[in-house]
This record gives sequence, C-alpha cells and structure tokens, in this order.
Amino acid sequence: MTTVVPTSEEDPALAVVRFTSELAWADAGPEVAEPQVTRLCLEAQECMVMNKWLELASLTLTSADLIFSKVSEKDLECIFTVICNLVTKSESPHEELEMAKLISGKIIQQPNDKPALRLKILFNLYNLLENPYSQFHVYMKALTLAFNGKVSEHIVPSFKKMDSFLKEWNIGISDQRELFLTISNVLKENKSLAKDSFKFLTKYLATFSGEDAYTMSEAKEEAVRAIVEFVKAPDTFQVSYSLNELKPLLAPCDLLDMPAVGQLEKDAKYALVYQLLKIFLTQRLDAYLEFHAANSTLLKSCGLVHEDCISKMRLMSLVDLASDESGQIPYALIRDTLRINDNEVELWVVKAITFKLVDCKMDQMNQVVIVSRCTERVFGQHQWETLRTKLSAWRGNISNVISTLQANRITEDGQAIQGLTIR
Repeated sequence: MTTVVPTSEEDPALAVVRFTSELAWADAGPEVAEPQVTRLCLEAQECMVMNKWLELASLTLTSADLIFSKVSEKDLECIFTVICNLVTKSESPHEELEMAKLISGKIIQQPNDKPALRLKILFNLYNLLENPYSQFHVYMKALTLAFNGKVSEHIVPSFKKMDSFLKEWNIGISDQRELFLTISNVLKENKSLAKDSFKFLTKYLATFSGEDAYTMSEAKEEAVRAIVEFVKAPDTFQVSYSLNELKPLLAPCDLLDMPAVGQLEKDAKYALVYQLLKIFLTQRLDAYLEFHAANSTLLKSCGLVHEDCISKMRLMSLVDLASDESGQIPYALIRDTLRINDNEVELWVVKAITFKLVDCKMDQMNQVVIVSRCTERVFGQHQWETLRTKLSAWRGNISNVISTLQANRITEDGQAIQGLTIR
C-alpha cells in the first residue's frame, strides 16, 4: 500500500487539483488559465472544508484523460496515489463505494494506454478500501482492464486466492456469476490456461442450480461453450464441478447433472450439442461415428476436428471397457471397439495409462488387459452410491479384523496367566 507523505503546507489533494488544472488550461494562455485554476482550487478547498470527498474525487479526476497523455508514469502514479487516498476519508461504506466506482471507472476508460500502470493504480485503490463490496467492485474493474488492455498476466496469480476472496467479499449469486464468467474469459485468451478457464466456466454454470427456467436460459450459450471446450480438450476426460463454494455440504456432481447444461437436452437449437456431450461421457466410439455421419456440419461450426474427436472417443471407450467388473479386457474387444489394428491395441492402452485413466497390466500371452483401477467417466448419484457401498463393506471388513485381533489377544493373555499360576 502506498502512503502519502505531505512535503509542503498545501494539502496533497489540493496540489493535485492545481497541477492538473494548470496542465489542462496551459494552452489557453495565462489570462484564461489563471482564473480557471483559481476557481477549481477554491472548489477543492470548499469540498475539503465541507467533507464532500466524493465531489473532491470527481474534481481531481476532471482532467484524468489529459493527465495520462501528458505526464510521466512516475508522476502519474503519485497523482493517482493522492486521488485514491481520498477513499480513506469517506464517512460511510456507501460513500466509499461511490468513490471507488468513480475512480475505477475513470481509470479503465482507455485500457490500451499504459494498461499495466492503470492496473497497478487499481490494485493500490483496492488495498485502501475497507468495505468488502467496494473491493469486489474494484477487482471486477481490474479484471475488465486486464482483459481489454491485454495485461492479464498481472492479475492471473490472484485467481489462486479466489476462495479466500469470496469469503471476504461475501457476495451474492449474481455477483459470483459475473466474477466466474469474467475470470473464465480472461483465462481463455491464454491457451496454456484453458483448464483453469474451463474450471471457472463450470463454477459459473453451477450457480444456476435451483433457478427457474427463465433465469437459467441466460446460461445457454455458456453451457454450449462448456460442452465444446470439454470435447476439444485432449486431456480432459471427466467433467465434475463442486458446489462447496456455494453450499458447503453438497458433493461434486457430474456436468450432465447441471441444470444449466441439462436444459439443452430439449432445446430446439442446442439439443444436438447436449447429445454430443452425452456420447462423450456415456457411450462409445461407434455412437460418435454415427452422430458425426448425421451432424458433421454442426461439429465443424463448433470448431471441432473429427480426427481429434475420434482419438478422444477411443480413450473414453477404453475407459468404458475397463469399468467392466470382470477386470479383464480381451485385446480383440479393444481392437473392435476402438476400430484399430491388432498392433495398435497396446499403444492405446499405454495412452490410457499415460493419461491416468486406468491402472492395468498387459498380458501378452493371453492377449488380455488386467485392470486394477479405472477413472469414472461420470461421477453422479449412482457413482456416489456405489462408492458408499464399497466403503461400508470396507468398514465392515476392518471391524471384523479388529474384532478377531482383540479376541485372539484375550485368548493369548488368558493362556499366559494360566501358565504363570503356581500349582
């Protein structure tokens, strides 16, 4: 946080008004400029005497655009440090919020002019604020500036602290939606951050759980985007979201169970996109090939490459085969399901292992794959019930083992005491 240290008798805010007004009227000549500068300084003094800090902030920002074009970055930072410090004089959370809106709104107006410096000024403003909602508002402006000014690298590190930010801000669902979607859009610009972008996109969609059809309809376009991004992602094979940020006791649910996504199933425009997601999460390669044959134009319009989709569906189909309770997959079944040659079977099994989709061993002698673990393609209510059943059985087995050990210990202790008895 920057601290303002007065170096003269003149108030720093008044000095800024004087400096900026002199700069603004410099080309008009002394006869015109001096009365205007005097007038503005008198207005500033009156604001300070009357504690009208919002009006004073507005006055200091009158020539903000001119300042950015004519003043050095070092001087700019000093000027805006003074302006931002005015929020510390506010007498109510409402006044602080209005001042934060005024200052941040002015700063982001020309995002392509010194964007990194503008972002730094916003961060300084954020740190001076006490009202959590004012902080949230300035953070949203910083996101907008980072996106429009193409300086997102300066704000991306803060996304790791988003959980703690949400607790501090205590914002409502509507604001959460705006936040998550904006972050997703910021991250989308960087291909290396595609997974993080997708994560925040699913967080956005999760906020629509429990909403009516009208409200949920605003999420249709983003739901379609989420499906397309999942299908495109070569290393994403399971889609689940967590409601922990929204309702702490709810467990993760599959993307197919999201109401915002589920609404597409019967939508006249997007039903086929939902069907595509269902194929990728619950069916095998043959279903995709059949879908492609009938809807190749749709796939192209979504920017999906057929060959990439086949590769991903082969891995998804292999996971489906691995989920069979027998724990063994014949090479021939893999060949036929994935529509590959005999000499490619082990290659695809290795790919599945590399992506951590399965843990298995290849028995070349018997031409079978022995599966010890596989990733669930979806993790919805059925999967949770299955997991609960397994854990209950495991707990029962452990209890039986403990009971047996305790019984044996009692027997051994009794025998030892008998051996020590004097006869």
